[in-house]
Amino acid sequence: MKRHISLLLILLALLAVGGVILACNGPGKKVHSVQQKTMYHCPMHPSYISDKPGDCPICGMKLVPINADQHGSTADSASSQAPSADDHSVRIDPVTVQNMGVTTEKVQKRPIIKEIRAGAMVTIDETKLSIVSTKIMGWIDRLLVDYTGKKVRKGQALFELYSPDLVSTQEEYLQALRYARQLAGNDMSGADQLLASTRRRLANWDISEAQIQQLEQRGSSRKTLTIHSPADGIVLEKSAVAGQNIMPGIPLYKIADLSKVWVVANVYQEDLPFVKTGMEATVELPAQPGTIYHGTVNYVSPVLDPASKTVQIRIEVKNTEDYTLKPDMFANIVIASPAPVTTIAVPEQAVIHTGLRSVVILDMGNGYYRPQEVRLGLSGNGYVQVLDGLSENQTIVTSSQFLIDSESNLKTAIGQMSGHGSMPMSQDSAPDHEEMTKNVHHDTIINAANTSTPTDTKQWICTMCPEVKSDKPGKCPKCGMNLVKKS
Repeated sequence: MKRHISLLLILLALLAVGGVILACNGPGKKVHSVQQKTMYHCPMHPSYISDKPGDCPICGMKLVPINADQHGSTADSASSQAPSADDHSVRIDPVTVQNMGVTTEKVQKRPIIKEIRAGAMVTIDETKLSIVSTKIMGWIDRLLVDYTGKKVRKGQALFELYSPDLVSTQEEYLQALRYARQLAGNDMSGADQLLASTRRRLANWDISEAQIQQLEQRGSSRKTLTIHSPADGIVLEKSAVAGQNIMPGIPLYKIADLSKVWVVANVYQEDLPFVKTGMEATVELPAQPGTIYHGTVNYVSPVLDPASKTVQIRIEVKNTEDYTLKPDMFANIVIASPAPVTTIAVPEQAVIHTGLRSVVILDMGNGYYRPQEVRLGLSGNGYVQVLDGLSENQTIVTSSQFLIDSESNLKTAIGQMSGHGSMPMSQDSAPDHEEMTKNVHHDTIINAANTSTPTDTKQWICTMCPEVKSDKPGKCPKCGMNLVKKS
């Protein structure tokens, strides 16, 4: 009986305390009934804050309302309307914006200049490469160009060749010529055919017309025949040695004209639509930083390299007089390809790439920022084309946008967890800590008063198995440890 009386007295005491708290937080009291006073600050010096309008004492600029978005009576709020609470916008204090280093830029149309950059290598112009060999067997009697790297001119003597077949053919030609002259005015069909046949044989051995005329004027054969250079250039390779026996077709000299060279580069397949033959290109050598050479794209390979997934292109470049562009040199090329249209573009650093989508941060005014998904196109000269999601004259954030995007995502997540969608979590809308503490305290008291919990008589528990309880000491039936008394 005494026990029931004690419980009843405790219950009455709890109800009395709950009534006092309910009276304090009753319907007559309004939380945050006092409206926040409009504060003013300087746009150039956000640290200066005043409770009335005027001029900044530091720079003299006119003070603007800090919380103009919450008081529709200001002039700034009339020109820029605050976003609704159901979007993903977030409000940041101007002082914080300045500390974060946020910069903005107007969205506008601009031409996109696509620059293709690639590593390259200088090679020989294959159309200006010559190989010197003979079509007749013989011996090199005298070597006139005797070292690699020597510069030669077209028609310059390279070596003198002795060939028994060549000497005998010269004799046959002279005999046919004398026979044709003796039969002058008679039927000379046979003599003419013999002379023409011998002349063709000399020509097929690359004996020039001038050398044949010299043979006719001299009237006697020569032991050796001089072989001349077929083109201007540099001797890149030489295998001819004086006294060497040579066979037909063996390369003796490799001569290349380096007045023009090829710069060969590999471009990726996504850049291929912007590379066409006839385009201008610039070439820079790592050996000569700052020196730019200009050339023209003269070839784009019709096939793709299966290993590197690149396409080979060639750029023809005019060399200097001292052959600065040397074969097998490394080079860097730049091809500027203008985009077909002038379009809306934003700086590349203003775009946040999340993998599945691309996002920019819109400046909504009055300190509000909102992430905006965009669809991107071409990129070049530091800008990227926006196909969808933005329009002209909108303002976007070009730096510190990652911090704003993180703040917006955090606000959305908190709103979803609290069951309020994407409610802005600004400083003014956050619940008062003191009021929240009172409400929690009040709910605890009410719940304690309305809950009747029977007294737990089992005072002995197992430290390893907390679910095991007993009203007397002993051992745990699960692990065998001694039961201990609850503190």
